Amino acid sequence: MATSNPVSSLQGIRRRVVYVTLYELIAIVVATFGLAALTGQNASHASVASVAASVIAVLWNIGFNWAFERWESRQAVRGRSVKRRIAHAIGFEGGLVFTLVPLFAWWFNVSLWQAFVMDLALIVFFLCYTFVFNWVFDRVFGLPASAMAVPAQA
Repeated sequence: MATSNPVSSLQGIRRRVVYVTLYELIAIVVATFGLAALTGQNASHASVASVAASVIAVLWNIGFNWAFERWESRQAVRGRSVKRRIAHAIGFEGGLVFTLVPLFAWWFNVSLWQAFVMDLALIVFFLCYTFVFNWVFDRVFGLPASAMAVPAQA
């Protein structure tokens, strides 16, 4: 079923660029105010950490997913079981924790424990944010081709 709405037919690399750009811009704004509230520092100071965390997250996403998919392609068992998805999520978030906690501790001049608690707050936020963002994004821009039903062959 073709659609004349160019927004709902956003696919491929354009879809990914729009997705990442919107996702990260909103995340930077929210994380800035969240980090400012958690640290008692002003938003301009917190925004630097938010932008740095965003850049790190995007680069880590690219690198981690490349490595994970390379590993995954060499496995005898195909598909993404719950166990494999959990391993992926823990690996991804774990990598961010090891990077962001020392960055936050240094930037906000807090202990590693305080930085870890701040990072945990961000993880909880991002779990909810990612779910809502994806739902709204798909409602506005339509589903990606990979998620659309394939018409039955006659």
